[in-house]
Amino acid sequence: MRMHTDYLVWWIVVGLVAGWATGKIMRGKGYGVVMDTILGMVGAVIGGWIMRRLGFRGQGGLLYTILVAIGGAVVLTWIVRKITK
Repeated sequence: MRMHTDYLVWWIVVGLVAGWATGKIMRGKGYGVVMDTILGMVGAVIGGWIMRRLGFRGQGGLLYTILVAIGGAVVLTWIVRKITK
């Protein structure tokens, strides 16, 4: 069971950092801690999908994961802003 908890903590940390960074990059007020974290976590999935489509097979650890998550979260935020305007 410990392994599952470690992954959950990993995703939360990545989500927090990526959501915060995306708020700074996209020059918005953010969506609050919980939504920014979710945005970062979903961004990690989107970013990973994009990177795999580009031929990258990420095994770079925490920094790589955070950078990919930020990229995915930026794309997701851009799409959401286009849809909601």
